[in-house]
Amino acid sequence: MNEDTKTELNQNQQQGSQQICRTIEVVATVDHVDMSPPIMSPVVVAYNTGDDLSLIPPLNFAMVDNGIFRSGFPYSANFSFLQTLNLRSIIYLCPEPYPEANTEFLKSNGIRLFQFGIEGNKEPFVNIPEDTIREALKVVLDVRNHPVLIHCKRGKHRTGCLVGCLRKLQRWCLSSVFDEYQRFAAAKARVADQRFMELFDVSSLKHLPMSFSCSKK
Repeated sequence: MNEDTKTELNQNQQQGSQQICRTIEVVATVDHVDMSPPIMSPVVVAYNTGDDLSLIPPLNFAMVDNGIFRSGFPYSANFSFLQTLNLRSIIYLCPEPYPEANTEFLKSNGIRLFQFGIEGNKEPFVNIPEDTIREALKVVLDVRNHPVLIHCKRGKHRTGCLVGCLRKLQRWCLSSVFDEYQRFAAAKARVADQRFMELFDVSSLKHLPMSFSCSKK
């Protein structure tokens, strides 16, 4: 291997290590409206009986706070429902590439994708990277990205950890943080996830502005 090739490979590796988050820039823009009051539990499938269109939320969909939603992976059957949210951004917490159909939906609706590739936290083999959660929280806290949908595969573990860390920043007590996590994870709740949320240090994020209903005194 010649010196030019080695230099190019080293540069590519350095660039890859700096890209914790990947984004998709789009040109289209959409109008935004205020959301209804927060719903802290999974939402049952809803139907629009006024016409032939069925509005089907993704698995484990719920409102986290004003302008912040969570769910499992959205499929094409959920796209009509997502359009009603007037999303500006989606935070995707899995390492797998976003499917082409989903990417086209984002582009056609002016939605930006933030991808944070986190492996599932299955003790004792994989740990959720604290730095990645911290970077994802910065995206959540930036109101310029609202309305935003946070999702992983099932909307339980990785999404639950990110939302749980947000709750700590909102000064929720740990018992309430764990209760919300367990309502979504149910029988699949993981001790490692709850330990991660308990030990997560929010001090470096306290200087960031929050304009959410749950953070108001």
